[in-house]
Amino acid sequence: MKLKVIVTAKIYDEVLEYLHQNCEVIYFNELNEETYPAFIEQLSDTKGIFSMGLKVDRFLLNHAPQLKIVSNVSVGYDNFDLAEMTSRGVMATNTPEVLNDTTADAALALLLATARRIPELDQYVKTGKWHGLVEDEWFGVDVYGKTLGIIGMGRIGTAIAKRAHLGFDMNILYHNRSCNIEAENLYSCKYCSLDELLQKSDFVCLMTPLTSETKYLLGKREFKLMKETAIFINVSRGQTIREKDLISALQNKWILAAGLDVYEQEPVDLGNPLLKFPNVVTLPHIGGATKKTRLNMMKLAAENLIQGLTGERPKNLINEQAYWMKTCLADGREK
Repeated sequence: MKLKVIVTAKIYDEVLEYLHQNCEVIYFNELNEETYPAFIEQLSDTKGIFSMGLKVDRFLLNHAPQLKIVSNVSVGYDNFDLAEMTSRGVMATNTPEVLNDTTADAALALLLATARRIPELDQYVKTGKWHGLVEDEWFGVDVYGKTLGIIGMGRIGTAIAKRAHLGFDMNILYHNRSCNIEAENLYSCKYCSLDELLQKSDFVCLMTPLTSETKYLLGKREFKLMKETAIFINVSRGQTIREKDLISALQNKWILAAGLDVYEQEPVDLGNPLLKFPNVVTLPHIGGATKKTRLNMMKLAAENLIQGLTGERPKNLINEQAYWMKTCLADGREK
């Protein structure tokens, strides 16, 4: 008898077929006020969940007593209450590494688009304002040879450093929980304090995961430390900064511009002042999303799910203790 799983993320056909071959699949194309009650009802005998950003908390877990694993189609997992999941022996997995290069490409695209004012100049041409020699009021700023500060030198941060240093001869400063010796050796990255990074960088790229330590990492004080000519790039999570303070920084010209893929509230409210600034480039949280990368993320998430359901240790297990709790129970030992 196949184990029952729920899919709550839009999923490519070949991945859905793979899950059908191994599981009984209940598919919710979208969770909303109409479908959520049916979703909750299905949880009672569900063994696994395949999701993208689904909030997994005590409420959900109380309705899913047989749940073994939740597989996230994402690198970040701030939608998980990990302590609660682990206490119940529910495994949590994510999909790291497969989107490193795609997200790094997006970060550099934001940096370049903001520095060279690409969206503004695109409209300048399309609205018929271009009548000859472009006045210097429309000029952007150089990227080549400038200093890039990366906050969070993990896999994606390292991929950004590679592109910036080798492609644009940028000097790389970084701040991280620990030193990244590989990045230092390969791309001449220099570790420094957060304050030093903010004060010396021409571009500041925030790449930290959202945790209790990084929530609202940057606020009024930090933005005021940055150069007036600095450009801020955020491809991490919206709540890693105090958005109202970024708005103040732009209004008061504490910094020059910003390139954003993430926001405190998503989808972003149309009344958000960030959408009104011509010097802010905005993307819809799409940094890690190309068709190829999303397919690979879904395949990895599906493999994680099946591994967890069949008693294997999932490749991308986040909470190791939950796996050993299940293993001990399966062997007849106490937790």
